[in-house]
Amino acid sequence: MPEPVSGPADVEHAFVEFGLPGKPGTDEFWAAAGTPASVPADDGGWATLFLWRGSEASIGFESWSEPVPLRRWGDTDCWYAEVRMPARMRVTYQFIAGDAAYADPFNPVGAGGDRSIAATPDAPAQPHWPAVGADGVLPLPRTRIRWAGRRLGGRRTVRVHPAGGGGPVVLLLDGDDWLYLHPAMTAFDSAVASGDMPPVTLVFLPAKDREAEFACRPELWEAVRDELLPLVAETGVPADRDRLVVAGQSLGGLSAMYAALEFPDLVSRVACQSGSFWWTPDAMGLADPLGGPVGGAVAARLRKGADLSGTRVAFDVGEHETRMLPHCDLVETLAEQAGATVRVSRSASGHDRAGWRQALLRDVAWALGAR
Repeated sequence: MPEPVSGPADVEHAFVEFGLPGKPGTDEFWAAAGTPASVPADDGGWATLFLWRGSEASIGFESWSEPVPLRRWGDTDCWYAEVRMPARMRVTYQFIAGDAAYADPFNPVGAGGDRSIAATPDAPAQPHWPAVGADGVLPLPRTRIRWAGRRLGGRRTVRVHPAGGGGPVVLLLDGDDWLYLHPAMTAFDSAVASGDMPPVTLVFLPAKDREAEFACRPELWEAVRDELLPLVAETGVPADRDRLVVAGQSLGGLSAMYAALEFPDLVSRVACQSGSFWWTPDAMGLADPLGGPVGGAVAARLRKGADLSGTRVAFDVGEHETRMLPHCDLVETLAEQAGATVRVSRSASGHDRAGWRQALLRDVAWALGAR
């Protein structure tokens, strides 16, 4: 868990090592402000400066730490924190002031209207993913399906986009996150145009109740097979369901792996980022859900015997997700022993879509046999 680094004394040009001239709080200072900014730390990590202009606030990091309070510079409107970050880190964060949350006004890389993304200088690049500010409006696919599912109940809007003219279906679980927080439509278009991926048809599937829908239950996948994919076929968008790739993160990754085990005629290609393989039927009711049997229900199912021959599964997990790694390690090993063709990688992040998104492109391409 990061701690604020001790602040410098109140002197002229205090943040010059971060490339910021002028005394904090002056017009010269704010005109040059651009953060987060990092400098090497003694332990091999980074000291990263965050700035906030206005009133008292703290920084909330997604799935990485407790909120870090900001310190005020004298009697100015400059609030700051120097946060120790590990090597190779990309993380989503926001400023919390009172009851409201805000994106970083000094950071051009956003994730929706109230979040930003910080990356240490040694974090791998994410080609194809454009920097979109908090005020940016992401493009939406023209084709949409109003799905009133009988098995799942309720209505939801499913968007469909033919990247490069369309091709194998890529079912993106938690589809609204990939529509409204991270510009997946633009990123896939770029990857196809550059030759890093064949043309695909993206199907953005939003979740209504993640814990219920992504648990190891058949209803979601029966509904996808019997209701959703026939509706996609009716849109007129080229969509080859015989080479379906399911891409999921966290509980979505758990659900994707469950589908490969229990619906092999439907799902034989999976891109799984940080699958919640700690999950068991009673895990959500425990004080420590990750403290149960390693590999959870999926590992238990694999041990009972499973034939994953002909299945391609790309596993990725954030290298800073210390408690997730044993669960993922075991499922990766058991899946390969069950006959799956397996790819294993680690992203420079915690449990965070900001870190998984380059793996999403790479692993979908690999699942299709393109890489």
